[in-house]
Amino acid sequence: MSIAIYIAVMAGVTYLIRMIPLTFFRRKIKSRFFKSLLYYIPYAVLSAMTIPAIFYSTGDMVTSVVGTVIAVILAYFNLPLIVVALAAAATAFLTGLII
Repeated sequence: MSIAIYIAVMAGVTYLIRMIPLTFFRRKIKSRFFKSLLYYIPYAVLSAMTIPAIFYSTGDMVTSVVGTVIAVILAYFNLPLIVVALAAAATAFLTGLII
């Protein structure tokens, strides 16, 4: 019985998250500040969810930091995502073997 309550609460929260913006923002948003705030929210939320997972993914902070540094450097040079991801994972793995 309690799992049905959990599912109902999750469904309600999901519905409210999608319905509230449609209810409050019926007109076009004209504020440049608010538009830019809404533009960057997905990137901020994604970063807030991803960065902690990156640093605790290997179980060793040193290997995670080295892999992240390599990923940032390769991303700076506009390499494809698959190259960045594979190089970062390989670097973290090889660092773990060395340390």
